Amino acid sequence: MKILKEFKDFITKGNLIEIAVGLVMALAFTAVINALVNNVLMPLIAAIFGKPSFDDLTATLNESVIPYGTFITALVTFLLIAAAVFFFVVKPYNAWKARRAKVEEEAPAAPAEEIVLLREIRDRLSR
Repeated sequence: MKILKEFKDFITKGNLIEIAVGLVMALAFTAVINALVNNVLMPLIAAIFGKPSFDDLTATLNESVIPYGTFITALVTFLLIAAAVFFFVVKPYNAWKARRAKVEEEAPAAPAEEIVLLREIRDRLSR
């Protein structure tokens, strides 16, 4: 019975729920990024290079076909996904964090503990 209690504690811990929510959000975000890359950025690549995929590029060596175009397509897709995440998530998030930190810095700092104690002493002595 102890093992069932340990399992129940593990399942109901807050961290596990947070990880599950994060995973679901990441999967949903993956769909958004893939849609951006496949429906916006790859057509731009097609406009520049004539087709959105390099999969047809191959080399033949000793009667063996090497489909290096598949690698190039995967590399371009990776770079586009990385760029989309950087420019649409990381940069705005860092800008938001910087603005938030600036506002927090501008807020007046609380007086030091010694100052608070000295004020309390002063107030009690003035009675």
